[in-house]
Amino acid sequence: MIHRFLAIDLGAESGRAILGALDDGKLTLQEIHRFQNTPVRLPAGLYWDTLRLFHEIRHALTICGRERNLKLDGIGIDTWGVDFGLLGSDGALVDNPRHYRDARNNEMLEKTFAAVPREEIFRQTGIQFMQLNSLCQLYAMKLANSPALDSAHTLLFMPDLFNYWLTGRPCVELTIASTSQFYNPTAKDWARDLLKRLNLPAGILPQTVPPGTNLGPLLPEVAESTGLAPGTPVYATACHDTASAVAAVPSEGRHWCYISSGTWSLMGVESDTPVINHQSLALNFTNEIGAAGKIRLLKNIPGLWLLQECRRDWALHGREYGYADLALFAADTESNGTVLDLDAFSEPGNMPARIAEYCRKTHQTIPQGPGQICRVILESLAATYKNVLDKLETLTSRRFETIHIVGGGSQNTLLNQLAADATGRTVIAGPVEATAAGNILVQAIGAGIVSGLDEARDIARQSFTLTSYSRRT
Repeated sequence: MIHRFLAIDLGAESGRAILGALDDGKLTLQEIHRFQNTPVRLPAGLYWDTLRLFHEIRHALTICGRERNLKLDGIGIDTWGVDFGLLGSDGALVDNPRHYRDARNNEMLEKTFAAVPREEIFRQTGIQFMQLNSLCQLYAMKLANSPALDSAHTLLFMPDLFNYWLTGRPCVELTIASTSQFYNPTAKDWARDLLKRLNLPAGILPQTVPPGTNLGPLLPEVAESTGLAPGTPVYATACHDTASAVAAVPSEGRHWCYISSGTWSLMGVESDTPVINHQSLALNFTNEIGAAGKIRLLKNIPGLWLLQECRRDWALHGREYGYADLALFAADTESNGTVLDLDAFSEPGNMPARIAEYCRKTHQTIPQGPGQICRVILESLAATYKNVLDKLETLTSRRFETIHIVGGGSQNTLLNQLAADATGRTVIAGPVEATAAGNILVQAIGAGIVSGLDEARDIARQSFTLTSYSRRT
């Protein structure tokens, strides 16, 4: 019997609706809708175009229901982490959700540490410190006396918000909750004491649910307008896109780590329990929740974000390049030895000029033209992977023989090879649509069709083409 699930996968640059058919231990994927996810800059700040995204979600459902007359066994939504919407007592948005790169987050880490010491925040949450974390965003609202925060009744992270609009059920799925830096993975509850010390309202945080939870059927109005069957279930899949991607890593054994490669590169390993100690604090690693109760011990690395920003800047100046073009330019360019600190490029805009200025300040060779710039970005990423791998092995006292690179970035063959060269480990690239595959497989686990994470990974190995890379001699 064929089971069909729809994955709505929203990334920081684009969104996809992927139809998955699960049949006799194999999963096939078909993209049925793709759309841009373009933030909107207003005088007040940088926002997500949230209502447009929901319109695109409903359009994807309409394609399934009215154009293809499909019966879906489930619908699941995953997104990037940390960002959220606030609802009033009437269930309506009190403000449009902000983008995590909004300037209001600048210097918020220092202001947060002034109220609660860094060590205490990490003890309660185990999360890597970044100014874009939900904790910093909420505290920025508090310090600005935000009317939206004052009138908020419920906080929902982005996938939870869309699930609420589909089902009417307001709750927060655990993998996305764990990105916030106000969820305690050891106590398995919101870090209420931390919120109290920052004078933040813990009362706006709803019930949490594990990945794979059936949230209930589509609202009657949504089912009727999209042509889907009444009773079509919506699952809280692994709602953080990285958690979904890791669920589809086609791994075997224990001696592997992963890189979920896209706008961000998230590099880590699965653990049965959080690793929260002085060493993980010093190394600035994060403990996020994964599928099947696993902990994703990982590091957030600015990934292909710099490349995306350079491409956007070149397009503004009349030079349109596809990602395949940029990969070819980089492959045809010799290394100039320049290495970037990727964390120095957190804000959007003027990326090629900012890279040049960084090189001037650090007395390195300035890359000239798209080919050299792309080469420097990819080599810097590979060098960062090596650095993070060393720290990961120190932190866990384990050696990882294989690095699984999944997600859209796994299509970049030069980056995969550079990663193998830099780390000296076998790199296995694929699946490209790991996030959508994991989203669907976690739904199938929730529906009782797949027995658990081990079977899900068996299905991933059997279903997708994988490419292996070894260090060049």
